[in-house]
Amino acid sequence: MRKNLFLILCFLFVMAMLSLGWSVFQKQSANPDDFKQPLKQIEDRYMGRQTCAKCHAEQDRLWRGSHHDLAMQEANEQTILGDFRYAEFSKDGVISKFFQQQGRFWVNTDGPDGELADFEIKYTFGVMPLQQYLIELPGGRLQAFSIAWDSRAKEQGGQRWFHLYPSEEIDYKHELHWTKHSQNWNFMCAECHSTNLQKNYDPNSRSYRTQWSEIDVACEACHGPAARHVIWAEQRAGYESIDSQTKGLIVQFNERNRAKWKIDSVSGNAQKNVPHDADKEIQVCARCHSRRVQLFGDYRYEQLMDTHQPLLLQTALYHTDGQIKDEVYEYGSFLQSKMYQAGVTCSDCHEPHSLKLRAPDNEICLQCHAGNQYDTKAHHFHDTDLPGSRCIDCHMPANTYMVVDSRRDHGFRIPRPDLSEQFGTPNPCIACHVSQSAFWATDKMREWYGHPPSSDQSYAETLHATRSGAADALERLITLLRDKNQPTIVRATAIEELNIQLNKELLLLLIEALRDPDPLMRNAGLKALEKLPPERRWTLAHERLSDPVRSVRAMAASILAEVPTASMSSNEQADFRRASDDYLSALRFNADDPDAQVSLGNFYAGRGESTQAEQAYREALLLDPNWIPAYVNFADFLRHSSRDDEGEALLRTGLSFHPKASILHHSLGLLQVRKKDFDGALISLQRSVELAPEDARFSYVYAVALYSAGQIMEARSVIKSALLRVPNDLSLNVLSAQLMAED
Repeated sequence: MRKNLFLILCFLFVMAMLSLGWSVFQKQSANPDDFKQPLKQIEDRYMGRQTCAKCHAEQDRLWRGSHHDLAMQEANEQTILGDFRYAEFSKDGVISKFFQQQGRFWVNTDGPDGELADFEIKYTFGVMPLQQYLIELPGGRLQAFSIAWDSRAKEQGGQRWFHLYPSEEIDYKHELHWTKHSQNWNFMCAECHSTNLQKNYDPNSRSYRTQWSEIDVACEACHGPAARHVIWAEQRAGYESIDSQTKGLIVQFNERNRAKWKIDSVSGNAQKNVPHDADKEIQVCARCHSRRVQLFGDYRYEQLMDTHQPLLLQTALYHTDGQIKDEVYEYGSFLQSKMYQAGVTCSDCHEPHSLKLRAPDNEICLQCHAGNQYDTKAHHFHDTDLPGSRCIDCHMPANTYMVVDSRRDHGFRIPRPDLSEQFGTPNPCIACHVSQSAFWATDKMREWYGHPPSSDQSYAETLHATRSGAADALERLITLLRDKNQPTIVRATAIEELNIQLNKELLLLLIEALRDPDPLMRNAGLKALEKLPPERRWTLAHERLSDPVRSVRAMAASILAEVPTASMSSNEQADFRRASDDYLSALRFNADDPDAQVSLGNFYAGRGESTQAEQAYREALLLDPNWIPAYVNFADFLRHSSRDDEGEALLRTGLSFHPKASILHHSLGLLQVRKKDFDGALISLQRSVELAPEDARFSYVYAVALYSAGQIMEARSVIKSALLRVPNDLSLNVLSAQLMAED
């Protein structure tokens, strides 16, 4: 009897403990201080939208149904917009069939092996004007399916299936196939469609365990984890150290609190009553509304470049005058605008929870611009309510991405058809008046305003001159870099693309860029140094190893990798080690990216750590056999290791995937020269020029090879043709003069 009683008491005790433990666990989830934990241990906890909504009901109401709310959803009857009633879509010989079974949504299409199979739709992705669908593949991969649903109304051309790459012929081997790395949600898209996303990539198994706090872009995606704020709001005992001024918020969006805009009666433009001294809101929005690279997983809410690296005005992304070309979102163009310089923030125009404009049509602009000066035919010369009369028609021209998604340029620039004449840039005048020319539009503007088109954004000529090696490029570049009124992103682009031999004046400007208050300039200055010998880089850049911004420190470590440790002092070695840890941390965070693996290989190669370098190059090719930079850099590494036979086999493998990759033909040609296979080299080098005639370097090397083979007339012909395409290239002009001097 005693034994039974003892067992009963033990059982009751265990059950009581389990019950207590469950109760505590439940409270811990809802109330972060139940264990009286130090604030440091709980301040990064995410509490969830429903917790926020208890006090912020109006903001929650505005948010519901927004694009942030619908950024990503589980696939079900309520969220799926596409036609899954056995609809079919045919492209490139593959008929994809969409169907539904027992409340689940499926597509029968070609999979990773090219064979038709059934794949379940796990999530919806976006909502308007198109909706994509995510399919789960082994290894925790979610892949964005390339056939999307046009969500627009039927009368607008919508309510149909369409392919996101209609002009590309894509099979299962193609890099744009839905099963490939470029369509991987975990790496490419996830961060900006969910809250508190943790990618959790395991390089050993090459798999993901990606998680999120909330499936969509909820409150804490922008405001940061709310635990501190909730503690402050509920005035919990023991946490009095939380600053009542910040209310426990990770980031305070208070830039508009004191700001008021007053329209000047003379100019018709508004001026802000407080200086433009903070970019908190823009920095947070730019995390997802910019073309950027994510370097680290622990996002910092007030300094984008601590964790991300925005891309500059590269020729593949922007037109010469800074207008949007590729899918670059809003940040890069907005940084060029006079509005940004004046202190305008995103929420001046957009309600931040619903994401809608604060006023319709021209009224949004008339918040800061006098209607009697700008909203008149005397200003825009178009009939009211017809195309051309809206501010955005001329100052925010649209580009269409993903076939149906029209997005507006946020550079707010004055139309410059005269630049279209010179550089082939687009302008909204002839985008509307399609039968007319840029010359016609320039004449019209001269007729209307009494002078040729002009604007403060006058850097197109300088960027073009710098990129083309024009005779006056140096003078223009120096003028641009000295002009602190020019947008920082433009000056950073110019310094990053520096392709002129450094003279004393330019060197001083480069040093100034490396010490600029804006990390965008410092980072660009570091990239410009990559063209210099390692010892010169060290002299100019070693201070940046202790830069306050993490991505700048990482970039400094990258470009200084080839500097021998023995040449550094003990303090410098410590700085380099810490910055290298940052850089390697960024590359390991992106271990699922073949580009990061190539960078890792280059870093180890620069440090003389050959085993790790080779491992990284091979990992890049395992991740994506289509990744051209991996073939080029790995082959160059093999060259330094006296393994050109392996390098040739590698390059030929790359060419089997990419027979039209000019850089692979060029690399193979150089390798064949080293192996004294001159006939093969001439064939390869000629092919590189045929595939990329605009690349002056390829023409130069091919012409030198022809000259070395005694084919002087052919070499002259190659140089002559190249100079027609890039007339200002210094190397080509010097070689041309040398060849012409030959008998």
